[in-house]
Amino acid sequence: MPPHEQEGGSGRLRAGLGDGRETGASDPPEPQGRPGGAAKTFTFDAVYDASSKQADLYDETVRPLIDSVLQGFNGTIFAYGQTGTGKTYTMQGAWTDPEKRGVVPNSFEHIFTHISRSQNQQFLVRASYLEIYQEEIRDLLAKDQSKKLELKENPETGVYIKDLSSFVTKNVKEIEHVMNLGNQTRSVGSTNMNEYSSRSHAIFVITVECSETGPDGEDHIRVGKLNLVDLAGSERQSKMGGQGERPKEASKINLSLSALGNVISALIDGKSTHIPYRDSKLTRLLQDSLGGNAKTIMVATLGPASHSYDESLSTLRFANRAKNIKNKPRVNEDPKDTLLREFQEEITRLKAQLEKRGMLSQKRRRNSRRKKVVEGEGNTEAEGEEDNDEGLEKNMENYLKEQKERLEEEKAAIQDDHSLVSEEKQKLLEEKEKMIEDLRKEQEATELLAIKYKVSVSVLTAPPRVCVAKLG
Repeated sequence: MPPHEQEGGSGRLRAGLGDGRETGASDPPEPQGRPGGAAKTFTFDAVYDASSKQADLYDETVRPLIDSVLQGFNGTIFAYGQTGTGKTYTMQGAWTDPEKRGVVPNSFEHIFTHISRSQNQQFLVRASYLEIYQEEIRDLLAKDQSKKLELKENPETGVYIKDLSSFVTKNVKEIEHVMNLGNQTRSVGSTNMNEYSSRSHAIFVITVECSETGPDGEDHIRVGKLNLVDLAGSERQSKMGGQGERPKEASKINLSLSALGNVISALIDGKSTHIPYRDSKLTRLLQDSLGGNAKTIMVATLGPASHSYDESLSTLRFANRAKNIKNKPRVNEDPKDTLLREFQEEITRLKAQLEKRGMLSQKRRRNSRRKKVVEGEGNTEAEGEEDNDEGLEKNMENYLKEQKERLEEEKAAIQDDHSLVSEEKQKLLEEKEKMIEDLRKEQEATELLAIKYKVSVSVLTAPPRVCVAKLG
């Protein structure tokens, strides 16, 4: 993984906000020499100290949320805290060490393990990766990294990002590869707090579509969306140091985090008639996660250093306010814009075309045995049927051509991907070669079938004088 993902987590306190157990986390003791104040107590669902394991946080706090996403709910996991306190470590951890794997890789494993054990269900998993850098949205998986994306709103589906790329993934390895590609283009930089500090808010979006046949015999689709959010550091700008772009980055980060705090305050106030979601791209994009249709967890990370006392206290207050937000999650059943539904309809259409072609061939064979073709009428009928068949044949040829072009593009992408090891690249190339060879055989079989079919049609629709000549 890139260096900025190796942010340490030892010696930190992580307070998780969910919907289960409640554990008290006292106000951290003030450093020596500072005037003491009244003791403060913050209530959270769980608290994890330096002796806790990554698996403890995931199993107790995150796992129930992922189960809900697989059932069709929306879910969001925030990591909030000062730079260097373990946000990225909590979210990602050390991918190669099972004991230190974070929320993200454990979520991947959880989702695809559930899918592999499911019966009588069809799943489609898509992944997108974006960052909000200096209040501009970037697609971390796009070829053109200079392109800025726009936020749009649909009355039925809510806020979305126009032209955000999405990749279908079939297993853990593929979705990890998608995240690795995105991490290579994330905005990071050196600051006084961290050599590889995340200078943007990163959001990895997983969409899980599930199709299941109901008691009525119809297919019912549920769509769950999981937002994995790694927020930028929440420390004061004076502590960041650095030159050039760093002060500007810190200013934009603090503005968006301040907008997030204002939204949370307005939601729990009870008297506010206006919730300022539009004050930042972050709050606008995650509007459903704050007081809307989603189950949300906020993981607040704290550092033990005395000079971080103010930031630790601010983080605890921020997370404690967020805990009081009341969301209204519901299952997303049978949404109209689902890729799984589009795939199913495309398969049904292609099957209907193939069945229609077979039925037309059988009909011609029956007609050739039952009656003679009258020259004028026969030619007119044959021309109409021939036009129909040519349309079907053309559709089939176009479909095969598109599939072959797609496979060639994927093959070229694998060859150009320098992040793959040679063994993995060779294996993927062999798979693509086999798929191309199978497609070639399918195309040859289709062409042979078309030739045979055209020969039979020409015999059936030939003018009567030709038939008489052959019989004589």
